[in-house]
Amino acid sequence: MLPYNSLDEAAVSLGRNLTFAETLWFNYSANKSDYFLYCHNILFMFLIYSTVPLPYVLVELMRSAGFEKYKIQPKVKLSSSETFKCYKDVMRMSFLVVGPLQLLSYPSVKMIGIRTSLPLPSGWEIFLQLLVYFIVEDYTNYWIHRFLHGKWGYEKIHRVHHEYTAPIAFAASYAHWAEILILGLPSFLGPAIVPGHMITFWLWFVLRQIEAIETHSGTPWLLAQPC
Repeated sequence: MLPYNSLDEAAVSLGRNLTFAETLWFNYSANKSDYFLYCHNILFMFLIYSTVPLPYVLVELMRSAGFEKYKIQPKVKLSSSETFKCYKDVMRMSFLVVGPLQLLSYPSVKMIGIRTSLPLPSGWEIFLQLLVYFIVEDYTNYWIHRFLHGKWGYEKIHRVHHEYTAPIAFAASYAHWAEILILGLPSFLGPAIVPGHMITFWLWFVLRQIEAIETHSGTPWLLAQPC
């Protein structure tokens, strides 16, 4: 919650007028607790995983010959019932595991220094922090993924993620509950090393989900390809 009662008070504290973005942030967040703002990630999670995969899924169900050349496994087809089952399973796991984890992990977010205060970070600050987050997550995720493809890790945990042998966007988060918890650590490590603003944290959370969906879609960069 911002420690200002008005825009004028915030401007006096900053020693300048608020930018347009800062005014919007003040109007939205001034009377909301930091915990409530952090929990927005739960809403983002459900929205992203319910909407971003849809173009890929529609193309898959249409089975248009024009898009077959973009598929990694063009001969593998999934029915609409299989696709919807995957979505339901992912949403159930999100509700039972990811959502509660988000609700309970707020103290760690406060501990590492994710802030909601003014001023807002500059575009360059957000860009550089996101770059660090992606590099740290990619490196640590690689080694954890290698472990999960070992004999014990695969048999006990990672095999669930590979129940869908054909790439499908909805399967990005289709995994054993333990894998969801383990792979949450690389996503959190970057912000822990270089903590930033809550807006940067939100953006990181959204972009990371979109990246996972795109890499599991089976039609990488489909939307950027000329038809």
